[in-house]
Amino acid sequence: MKTIDLEKAIKPLSEYAKDVNKEILVLKSKNKAVAAIVSLKNVDKESICLSTNPEFLEIIENSRKEFKLGKKVSLNAMKKEISKM
Repeated sequence: MKTIDLEKAIKPLSEYAKDVNKEILVLKSKNKAVAAIVSLKNVDKESICLSTNPEFLEIIENSRKEFKLGKKVSLNAMKKEISKM
């Protein structure tokens, strides 16, 4: 991962981004990460949309919390539930 401090950057962003296939480029302002430039090679549009969707991210976070609390469903139980539909 490469970090660029926007206050100290002297080249155009396009120059820094040339190696984005090799590593993630994190842009910082006032020592805080504000954006990242990543390669989209082999990434589909749906994955990008889901990974930045607040509603989807909340669903994932809630699922992780439930899992930690022991609220799990086996694959067989899930298949049985789906077959009832």
